[in-house]
Amino acid sequence: MSTFSGDAHGGEKHAVARKSTLVSIVLNVVLATFQIAVGTIAHSQALIADGIHSISDLISDFVVLVANRHSGAMPDADHNYGHSRYETVASLFLGGILIAVGIGMLWRAGDRLVHLEDIPPVHFSALIVAVTVLVSKEALFRYMLREAQRVRSAMLVANAWHARSDAASSLVVAIGIVGSLAGVRLLDPIAAAIVGFMVARMGWTFGYDALQDLSDRALDETDTAEIRALLAATPGVRDVHDLRTRKMGDSALVDAHILVDPMISVSEGHYIAETARARALSDRRVLDALIHVDPENDAARRPALALPPRGEIAARLEAELARRGLRADTVNLHYLSTGLEIDVTLAADPHASADADAALAERLDVGALARQFGARRISFTRAVPERP
Repeated sequence: MSTFSGDAHGGEKHAVARKSTLVSIVLNVVLATFQIAVGTIAHSQALIADGIHSISDLISDFVVLVANRHSGAMPDADHNYGHSRYETVASLFLGGILIAVGIGMLWRAGDRLVHLEDIPPVHFSALIVAVTVLVSKEALFRYMLREAQRVRSAMLVANAWHARSDAASSLVVAIGIVGSLAGVRLLDPIAAAIVGFMVARMGWTFGYDALQDLSDRALDETDTAEIRALLAATPGVRDVHDLRTRKMGDSALVDAHILVDPMISVSEGHYIAETARARALSDRRVLDALIHVDPENDAARRPALALPPRGEIAARLEAELARRGLRADTVNLHYLSTGLEIDVTLAADPHASADADAALAERLDVGALARQFGARRISFTRAVPERP
């Protein structure tokens, strides 16, 4: 049974995502307007490119808002594990937008470099806007990254670093404008080309990471080792093997096999597994966990699959005991890689004497019965009669 216990944390994360994204939208609307308007008037191709970059930020902000709204939905019949991958899809879409915008900037900058003689001088106002944008984007980055790390949101971290790339591109633009004002007109389109390359590279990084996560990328080695240690520390767990993880948004789904004592009851094994699962779910990185109980390490030993089923053994055992005037109260079968082991508790006999119990082994001929059933071991005990 799957339990999604991070609702309070998820609610906070989505509230923070909405607030920080709205702040980014307002800032990008103002900055893009000034960048494109002043860039056109001041003849700065680099500033116009940076303005287009800010417009791409607006698009990505709206993508984040939509993904944030849908990724917080609870699991349903169509999405049994929730909607966390909406964030990953949003990051993939954002990466595609950035790549397209970056290529467009590079194309435009290359065209300007080919026709360098047609570039008019850049006005000083372009530098003022570029510096203002640089300071604003750096402040936005620091604010968004702090909030993203606080609520552990990969999508918000990606958006925060997108803002940092904006600040870096604005720095390049400012340097290009300074060079152009100093008489080196070549620097403005070069700055625009550098911005385009930075944007395309950032888009590739976001898109590649998102594609890896959508392809069920596992948690890194450190996170996996910590989850393994968490499971291994569960009382009753002898070992953990076949531990697998796959990313689901900012969380992960965990599958693991735990090794327990092969002689315990099914209910005790189930209890140990549920305890291990609860420990795994206490980690904020884990969205859900599936724990499989093994009596042996099946990664090292193949389980025996050619042994007779319980129904066949029980019927034959009942017949053999009846021939000896005995009846089984309980029969426990242990299917191990080394073979079948059988533990039989005979029905209580209030009239049995000590001598009769002492002769029980001779009556049963345990060795012969074990060979007859193809068992590695068979043991018999007699139930203690209830006292009146």
